Amino acid sequence: MSTRIGQGYDVHAFSADADRPLVLGGVRIEGSAGLAGHSDADVVAHALADALLGAAGLGDLGRHFPSADQAWAGADSIGVLAEVVAKVAAAGYRVLNADCTVVAETPRLSPHTAAMATRLAAAIGAPVSVKATSTDGLGSIGRGEGIASLAVALVESTEP
Repeated sequence: MSTRIGQGYDVHAFSADADRPLVLGGVRIEGSAGLAGHSDADVVAHALADALLGAAGLGDLGRHFPSADQAWAGADSIGVLAEVVAKVAAAGYRVLNADCTVVAETPRLSPHTAAMATRLAAAIGAPVSVKATSTDGLGSIGRGEGIASLAVALVESTEP
């Protein structure tokens, strides 16, 4: 059986809508501004979905779930991630593991990474690790303009 690795990246600016919740890795983070986006703007779930699609050679998230498609407006990204896993399985792969990094100056995310890892692992059916870091004030993320996430995922062919 062969293995393949995929990489994903996503970034969203903070929303001007004071009522928009911040959702990262399927976990609602209270007391912080939400992110602007077509779906729930969960950058961690989006980066992981892109990593899985890339590992299976299926393109990117925008190809399968375009932001111009109103069917995905306000979508729960954990549900989108579950659909991605189904597409990966249909392509003849199973997920072995994934690793995600969230890049944000604010809010402080380390208290939430374990819950994110648990929620993401349940969605993809494999172990997930989640780490949080900052840019130490560099770039737009460092100026507190948004949140980014990177992910890598390992899949294995289900065909002999």
